[in-house]
Amino acid sequence: MRRRPALSRWPGWEEREGWLPAARGPAPPLYRDYFTDENRVLKKDPQQDYHLEYAMENSTHTILAFSRELHTCDANDKSITESTVRVIWAYHHKDMGEAGQNYHGSNRGTKSLRLLNPEKEEVLSASLPYFDLTNKDVPVPDKDTTYWCQMFKIPVQHEKHHVTKVEPLIQKGHENLVHHILLYQCSSNLNDSVLDYGHECYHPNMPDSFLTCETVIFAWAIGGEGFTYPPHVGLSIGTAADPQFVLMEVHYDNPSYTEGLIDNSGLRLIYTPVLRKYDAGVIEAGLWVSLFHNIPPGMPEFVSEGHCTLECLEEALGAERPAGIHVFAVLLHAHLAGRAIRMRHFHNGEEQKLLAYDDEFDFNFQEFQYLKEERTILPGDNLITECHYSTVDRIRMTWGGLSTRNEMCLSYLLYYPRINLTRCASIPDIMEQLQFIGVKEIYRPVRTWPFIIKSPKQYKNLSFMDAMNKFKWSRSEGLSYNELVLKLPVNVRCSKTDNAEWSIQGMTALPPEIERPYKTEPVICSSSSCLHCSLFLTLLFVVCVTASTIGNIGPFV
Repeated sequence: MRRRPALSRWPGWEEREGWLPAARGPAPPLYRDYFTDENRVLKKDPQQDYHLEYAMENSTHTILAFSRELHTCDANDKSITESTVRVIWAYHHKDMGEAGQNYHGSNRGTKSLRLLNPEKEEVLSASLPYFDLTNKDVPVPDKDTTYWCQMFKIPVQHEKHHVTKVEPLIQKGHENLVHHILLYQCSSNLNDSVLDYGHECYHPNMPDSFLTCETVIFAWAIGGEGFTYPPHVGLSIGTAADPQFVLMEVHYDNPSYTEGLIDNSGLRLIYTPVLRKYDAGVIEAGLWVSLFHNIPPGMPEFVSEGHCTLECLEEALGAERPAGIHVFAVLLHAHLAGRAIRMRHFHNGEEQKLLAYDDEFDFNFQEFQYLKEERTILPGDNLITECHYSTVDRIRMTWGGLSTRNEMCLSYLLYYPRINLTRCASIPDIMEQLQFIGVKEIYRPVRTWPFIIKSPKQYKNLSFMDAMNKFKWSRSEGLSYNELVLKLPVNVRCSKTDNAEWSIQGMTALPPEIERPYKTEPVICSSSSCLHCSLFLTLLFVVCVTASTIGNIGPFV
């Protein structure tokens, strides 16, 4: 790409070794803050909030670095928060003229990012050992959803080591096929005979050994990058208490029913003999995945809550770690109807700052959020995973389940030091949900699943799923149902490793009385009192051009 002489003539600029640093102040003539209206027409923003920091061009790249305040108090700008941001880019080979912008054609793209949550890169030695856990030529069925499970044995270590980074190994071209990967610790009583083959998860013929794998030790979801543990924390391997056999669960999402797909995706674990101070653990919190979690059709917003109850944390932390555990990263997980997820934290009944949130949830971009400051969870605390859904385009109930067309409401908490608590979740009461639509009695004992309704007449001999779909849902009925569900007693799930349970498991608890909806902290739009005026975000815009376009490329706008 040829250098544009116009750049070096901007006031206050001086060219040094290919870099063109800009002085803070009014934007140069070829750099402007624009916004689009509902007709996608670019309009110059009367409040110019973006500041060009520097620019560079060489034969292959154009780089623009610019900054702006996180909260500009400009109605034409979006506030930049810890939520997902969809960055849209486009360019044209001709300058923008008096008649307006030129259509970009195919020179465009979009990417979901969490601008305030870049990966915490740690300089790791290239000589550090690693091992890969990858599927071997798995035939992905031509059906909507497949969960494939494969057992692996952690390479034998003769002393304790720490995994410091986990990277996804997604087969090229399968970036949209592999929706998520979970890694479970399995019983230490297994032997190498379980390593012979993989099998479809949650299947009646699934090997019994798979049922011993309940403890999540790592989670990755679509769009996520590699995860680096903080310098003082690592995933322990090599001791009797550490995973020896692990189960890798891969969720394949194949909505087009494509035939003949063969996959070899998995994970790479990088480890070191230089031990960190703490062992990392993972807690799965939120709503237990089941049909008892359901969302009516046609709802622009419906809220579900999964409770990591005070009772579970009181028992587990009280016995294992009275001083509390320290959370350093959180992965928020939902499916296609998900629109926003929040992890709410309460201490002695008082709400704390959100543990994690994503108010612009993107199903295709789910990764661990590093917390700016580690959060201590104590006995007597409780956590609520709050999920917001939209089903305006659906005409039938949405059910909790494994398919991406079903829903989930989960949070995965990475913390230290590791304790014997792997799941802290809840299930809402189904019978009170059914009473809302007029169900009076079901057939007992329950011999089929989903169970069958006995009365009233309009639902007789229907499964509870069919009855819920038969009910005439309106938005007002959906809102009333939502209010009911959020107040229902919940069944507590409080699990240990090796399929063991804390004594509170299976008991009923009342959800805490909390403020709904959650009130976000207000942004003060005043030049004298704005709390965020000193907070700037610097972005790099990089364009790589091929040799065929070098002769025609022009300034970007």
